[in-house]
Amino acid sequence: MIPDPSPFPSDTVPTRHWTRLDDGRIRCDVCPRECKLHEGQRGLCFVRAAEGGQIVLKTWGRSSGFCVDPIEKKPLNHFLPGTPVLSFGTAGCNLSCSFCQNHDISKSRETDTLADRATPEMLADACVKLGCRSIAFTYNDPTIFFEYAIDVAEACHARGIKTVSVTAGYMSPAPRAEFYRHIDAANVDLKAFTEDFYFKITKSHLAPVLDTLEYLKHETKTWFEITTLLIPGENDSPKEIERLSRWVVDKLGPDVPLHFSAFHPDYRMLGKERTPHATLAAARRIAMEQGVRYTYTGNVHDIGRQSTFCHHCGSCLIERDWYALGTWRLDAQGHCLSCGTQCAGVFDGPAGTWGPKRQPVRLANFATTSA
Repeated sequence: MIPDPSPFPSDTVPTRHWTRLDDGRIRCDVCPRECKLHEGQRGLCFVRAAEGGQIVLKTWGRSSGFCVDPIEKKPLNHFLPGTPVLSFGTAGCNLSCSFCQNHDISKSRETDTLADRATPEMLADACVKLGCRSIAFTYNDPTIFFEYAIDVAEACHARGIKTVSVTAGYMSPAPRAEFYRHIDAANVDLKAFTEDFYFKITKSHLAPVLDTLEYLKHETKTWFEITTLLIPGENDSPKEIERLSRWVVDKLGPDVPLHFSAFHPDYRMLGKERTPHATLAAARRIAMEQGVRYTYTGNVHDIGRQSTFCHHCGSCLIERDWYALGTWRLDAQGHCLSCGTQCAGVFDGPAGTWGPKRQPVRLANFATTSA
């Protein structure tokens, strides 16, 4: 699948998930938006375009930057805790969230944003040399560059590196099935639990996201966690949080971790106040009352509500202070050392020791094996 005419292949590669319409336009079938494009037009995502009578991806091998992060920053609290992950994204997005906190990347319409170039082999080599256990497609949604993400995933899996998708889950069934065959873990943004919020504030729809979550649970082996950014007055009512939490338990089960994160004013919602800490604490309490076993607060300092506890005996299994791990009371397979109950997740021996540090990376330093 990898186009390979040179060490730095063309940024533009053909894709498969599209349909030629009777009126001459071409419909992109990667996400439910189904952009219908005349020759030379780009979709809302900016990176998929109609060229040569087909849909092409314009950003293969290009990135807005690379950084080594703690896996907990994705956030993934139950997937190889304490280990480093190489994070990168491209430009563009297939949603139009008014509160986007990565808008300099996801809303970029400038190719200069894509400063770094990297083949999949360069990325796999960088992961190995940097000691990363996984690579994350993040900052913007991998749905829109999923051909490139799959090529990277194949190269990384060949080197023993796992793959992580940080996504809004707004993806159509056929490409979704192709994509998640290559993904080991995901964090899915469930941005709210009302169609009104999705339509007005993200210019998308709720149902396809719920469908993706059920697909991940029932038709894949991908470990996944859910994040909801709570925005004051928009999606933070106790009733909505109760409905969301109950749906998670009923449709996905009690073991899917749920993260409630604090909003800060950004992009087109600069007039909104920050999420009060008390709102996050209340959301966590409501979710646990509805049966969610692993519920966390994010973007605040809150050791007690960011740590993992055994759902059977209540022992602290993984203590977290932001992204730094403290107490660790799990065996190598993820069982509670106090009572033996399995903690849901993907564990591989003791916790890693990467900690909270963030390390920007220049991929040019890893070009030797791919040139």
